[in-house]
Amino acid sequence: MNCRVVVEAAVPVYDVASADEAVRIAISKTGEMLNPDLNYVEINMGDRHCPHCGETLEPAFLAADESLVALELEMTVFNVERDEHAARIARKEIGQRLENIPLDVLEIEEIPEESDETTEDESSSAEPAAESDDLPSDQSGDESDDVLPEFEELIDE
Repeated sequence: MNCRVVVEAAVPVYDVASADEAVRIAISKTGEMLNPDLNYVEINMGDRHCPHCGETLEPAFLAADESLVALELEMTVFNVERDEHAARIARKEIGQRLENIPLDVLEIEEIPEESDETTEDESSSAEPAAESDDLPSDQSGDESDDVLPEFEELIDE
């Protein structure tokens, strides 16, 4: 299973005059910390809402020429078992590069796998007819699934 994980980061920015300037500096600062190792992480402005009225707020909170900027960092995590596994991997990968910046997982979305029809069409056309004649009638060409035990079978042992 592959997942798209969105993590919120609270990035501190110093000596700024406006919220727009704080957002630009925070995006630049975060990009420098993530690149070149995590250049596949997308950086976006975060959405903040008033807890009382629900009104949309600026992504940067500015006070005394210092700011705390909410950024959303999005990455795709491949070959995970569960949503929690994807969240742990994303937090670890991003958190190692963004030291002393708090992270919170906002969203985990499963990415649909490619359709099995395409792989079945390719495998049936690539399989020569002579191989099917060599197999006994009770065996099929999909015996590779039985080579490795299922995950649940390993747990039961």
